Amino acid sequence: MEAMRTHTGKIAVLPIDQCDTDRIIPARYLSRVERSGYGELLFKDVRGPDFPLDQPAAKGATILVTGTNFGCGSSREHAVWAIQQAGFKAVVGKETAETRGFSDIFRQNSANCGLLLIELPEAEHAIVAVAGSGAEASIDLPAQTISIGGKTIHFEMDAANKAAILEGLDLIGMTLRHEAEISEYEKKSPAYVPVKG
Repeated sequence: MEAMRTHTGKIAVLPIDQCDTDRIIPARYLSRVERSGYGELLFKDVRGPDFPLDQPAAKGATILVTGTNFGCGSSREHAVWAIQQAGFKAVVGKETAETRGFSDIFRQNSANCGLLLIELPEAEHAIVAVAGSGAEASIDLPAQTISIGGKTIHFEMDAANKAAILEGLDLIGMTLRHEAEISEYEKKSPAYVPVKG
């Protein structure tokens, strides 16, 4: 995984709530065995001249600004791969009193693949979204801030996910940080031998 500490790039605003993973990457592409080539399939069934990501201002954007409960529906890492391979480094979701910014499974898949998710309450999210596609934003992950239009907004984040993205480590990489302790434990732990019965 690619480590990230800071990132500055254009935003693309996709003002859709409850955007499910089948819209992000249609199910018919899930049978592919390779892990590359998904970027051009992002939102494949809804792309066109009126689609927000196909507007000139969104071209080259690296920060996707979405609505609530982004990534709901079925679990598929392909949705995260498509977003990343389309050039996005972070997704900014909107949290309301009733709804989280991201679905739980999409949140975990993103963490496992190194896609930064930023969840903002409605008022703070509006500051980012109103700036519009093409506006420049800067993310400072150690400080947990996103800055846009002269305003800096703090965001909360799970400490383990933050550490993984800062270090560019997936779940296996995070586990291997404890390789010495695991090896020491294995040396002291007797092997389990099932009893024949």
